[in-house]
Amino acid sequence: MSFIILTSPHRLRSICRMKRIQGHMCVSSQMSSKAGSEVLFEKVGNAGVITLNRPKALNALNLTMIRHIYPQLKKWDKDSETDLVVIKGAGEKAFCAGGDIRAITEAGKTGDSLAQDFFREEYILNNTIGTYPKPYVALIDGITMGGGVGLSVHGRFRVATEKTLFAMPETGIGLFPDVGGGYFLPRLQGKLGLFLALTGIRLKGRDVQRVGLATHFVQSDKIASLEKDLVDLKSPSNIDVAQLLDSYQEQSSLDAEKPFVLQEQTEAIDRLFSAGSVEEIMENLKKDGSAFALKQTETLSKMSPTSLKLTFRQIQEGARMSLQEVLVMEYRLSQACMRGHDFYEGVRAVLIDKDQSPKWNPSTLSEVSEQAIEECFSSLGERDLKL
Repeated sequence: MSFIILTSPHRLRSICRMKRIQGHMCVSSQMSSKAGSEVLFEKVGNAGVITLNRPKALNALNLTMIRHIYPQLKKWDKDSETDLVVIKGAGEKAFCAGGDIRAITEAGKTGDSLAQDFFREEYILNNTIGTYPKPYVALIDGITMGGGVGLSVHGRFRVATEKTLFAMPETGIGLFPDVGGGYFLPRLQGKLGLFLALTGIRLKGRDVQRVGLATHFVQSDKIASLEKDLVDLKSPSNIDVAQLLDSYQEQSSLDAEKPFVLQEQTEAIDRLFSAGSVEEIMENLKKDGSAFALKQTETLSKMSPTSLKLTFRQIQEGARMSLQEVLVMEYRLSQACMRGHDFYEGVRAVLIDKDQSPKWNPSTLSEVSEQAIEECFSSLGERDLKL
């Protein structure tokens, strides 16, 4: 798929060079101010504010956006007059619904370098957020999936609202929960992270904060006021930002009485997903026979068998790794998926033809060999991700 990528108005150049980038047409920056840019940067007081600005595409992250956000974060890091970074999404629906999967699919099919560049540069950005020395606040007011999780979860502060919808649904499109999923998911309580990774189940609102994916819960109608108070802070430390967010959370009583959506299943998740393989998990679920277990069996049976096995091992290995080690591992896995079959088939079935009937190959867990999985984790040598 080819679409127009616009440069940021903050990067206007006197001479515009027209060139093809990964099969996407890069348009003159004079046009960008007229048509609106895909990511906006503002300096408000002592705060740098990033707005993901593709509301019609649910602020899906593409390579050009990554290539604007990364240098801007580096610039603000070194700027003595920038004390804080806030990132948010434009529109009413989404913070960021994920990476621009269609563009990556097209590139992967043709051998275009976007299939390497996107993942490499996205993961470098994830690591930059994870190691950012200044307070970084993600306002995840809306859909936050895949690449949107990568832009938020590694930052020090993540503010969910009742509109937040979190999911890592990658096993359903022949991928795996990347953007550092191998780091943050196994660090959730019990087997919850593995459960979320394999099933792609969605968490909403306050539950996103309850499990630790968000640090705070603030009602959506208070977000504009919170943002104003954040940018008004003078030379804030992480403690100052935390205190402000805490005060807003205390004013947000919405859904406080509602129990955690998985509260009654937490024990079952820990028991059923404690296993040495995906096959064992499936056996546990079938033996259990409860309505909850049967529902998970049905969900997992629709996922790519290869993705399930990759994800199981990714979560196992990631539990013992640093974020940097996880991202190096996940880059290897991303490139294995680009070489394989299921990613292209999953995107076709879910996003393009929308028949929801992917033909996975191999089609069963037993046909996915340990050797095939092992190869996905092996070093790419000179092409390995370098952080």
